[in-house]
Amino acid sequence: MASGGARRPARDPGRAAGPVRPGPAPGGRVWYAAYASNMCLDRFTCYLAGGRPPGAARTYPGCRDARPPERAVPLLLPGQLYFALESAVWTGGSGFYDPLDPGEMPARAYLLSAGQFADVAAQEMARPPGADLDLAGVLADGRARLGPGRYETLLRAGWLDGLPVLTLTAPWRRAEAEPTRPAAGYLRQLARGLREGHGWSPRRIAGYLAGRPGAAGAWRPADVEALLGPDPRPAPGAPADGPVVPVRPARKIPGRVP
Repeated sequence: MASGGARRPARDPGRAAGPVRPGPAPGGRVWYAAYASNMCLDRFTCYLAGGRPPGAARTYPGCRDARPPERAVPLLLPGQLYFALESAVWTGGSGFYDPLDPGEMPARAYLLSAGQFADVAAQEMARPPGADLDLAGVLADGRARLGPGRYETLLRAGWLDGLPVLTLTAPWRRAEAEPTRPAAGYLRQLARGLREGHGWSPRRIAGYLAGRPGAAGAWRPADVEALLGPDPRPAPGAPADGPVVPVRPARKIPGRVP
């Protein structure tokens, strides 16, 4: 059992969902694994229903299907969160996921329809929502490069309850990117998401975020902890989070797609 009860995706996809077959997601539903500001439900709701998160510089159009997630589950994914480039939404460094780095990364998985995931992915890639995604490549290979941009590489991190766990990141490795200090408003959203989704204490959240590449040496844990404020309670109205159990990768995620 992982610390705090977070789950890890199934290591062997055959045990969780039968043989891996290229094609649409089973049952038309997928898990979207958020690992940065979208761990905070209020912020993620702007991707679904449209809106502008407090402190952000961008208004999101929302999804064709604006319903809230069916479920939300805390996860631990293999790899590491790091901050690089500059966020057009928050300024400061953006959060990215390197699945080949050592360690484990806390995330929050939302159960969505395949259409909702396609619209969320489009907004992450700064594209207009409205077109479905062909998931055959990522389901078969574990990785699909949809473009050269910062969130245009689609990963299958594993399988959970027989459904694929999908997320988005950059095509490069952490070591290839220049680390960048994240903005206070961005870290506040990540901190809230970790509190909501994983139930971590402010001290644990601060230690984790202040130690990520890009934040390390630029943020002190005490300063990150101050961003959360005094109220340790999770925000009301979040979908029920299940027990946090490890989510193992279906298999080793391949390296960069040429």
